[in-house]
Amino acid sequence: MAMAAISPESQMNQRTWPCKSDGGPRFTAISFIGKAKHGRKNDNPRLTNNPTIYNFQINPKNQDFADFSQLPDDVLLKIAANFTLPNLRAASQVCKSWCDGLRPLREAMLCLKNGKRFKHGRGGVTPDLNKALESFLKGAALGSTLAMVDAGLVYWEMGRKEQGIAFYRKAAALGDPAGQCNLGICLLQANPPDSEEAIKWLYKASVAGYVRAQYQLALCLHKNRGPSWNLREAVRWFLKAAEGGYVRAMYNIAMRYSVGEGLVQSHKLARKWMKRAADRGHSKAQFEHGLSLFSEGNMKKAVVYLELATRAGETAADHVKYVILQEMSTSCRDRAMLLADNWRPLPSSSR
Repeated sequence: MAMAAISPESQMNQRTWPCKSDGGPRFTAISFIGKAKHGRKNDNPRLTNNPTIYNFQINPKNQDFADFSQLPDDVLLKIAANFTLPNLRAASQVCKSWCDGLRPLREAMLCLKNGKRFKHGRGGVTPDLNKALESFLKGAALGSTLAMVDAGLVYWEMGRKEQGIAFYRKAAALGDPAGQCNLGICLLQANPPDSEEAIKWLYKASVAGYVRAQYQLALCLHKNRGPSWNLREAVRWFLKAAEGGYVRAMYNIAMRYSVGEGLVQSHKLARKWMKRAADRGHSKAQFEHGLSLFSEGNMKKAVVYLELATRAGETAADHVKYVILQEMSTSCRDRAMLLADNWRPLPSSSR
């Protein structure tokens, strides 16, 4: 089973938005466009064809349509609770009432940034888990689910698991996929585990496209932790997570294709997914792909992948690599080791 929790990734800048400036954007209410009355169609092709403003029209004086600037602040904060800073910036420019209503969440982003600095020792500060927790709690109190998840993670790392789960529940209830995923994993690790509720939350996060939850949900279904064992459903979620860039799922799908479990057996597809996982740093995949290259007679590339697997702790790969090296010239061995030294993993998704 994977670690109990993971902190959500978010890109945050120093200042809140918008800053005070006479030259700042003018705020207008955005009205939702439903079907035009009396069968009239929108004859403005710029509005119709532009996907960024499709179905919306800036027209604060139009009384025929619902005015989103009139949303109560508490409703607006719930809607934006799991927004990252770029999304908050964009939403804050919609109208002045949104700018004012979202101010607590923009302040929460600063708390979140400070918390990450103290947690990881960034920006020249000394790592301090207590100060990190204090900042995350401030951000959580302001309504940010991102801060709630980080507070839950710190509590979990401190061994205060009940408090950690409580914050995951708050974030999950507000629709945060990371909170839903972490809550599901925690419930699976409880004593006794609550598989039914865990799968409920993992499913919600999976449907939202959270790849780590998709992988965990697939594991649950594959291990018959759900209400019924469904191999095809498990493999379907493994494949979704793999296509979303989750490395463990890539390796798992490669194994499923290799043996024909839940999928039509295909050594070609198995090799494709195994290489994808290997190129993204999965040590077992590097070992398996190295063996595959060895069987095909591609000794130099085989040695590269086996060397990477060995460095990652796959001791069995070292023996196979040693056997191959005995058959290679000194120049080929040196070239293979140089390739391994310069190797860098391709980007993947850790969410």
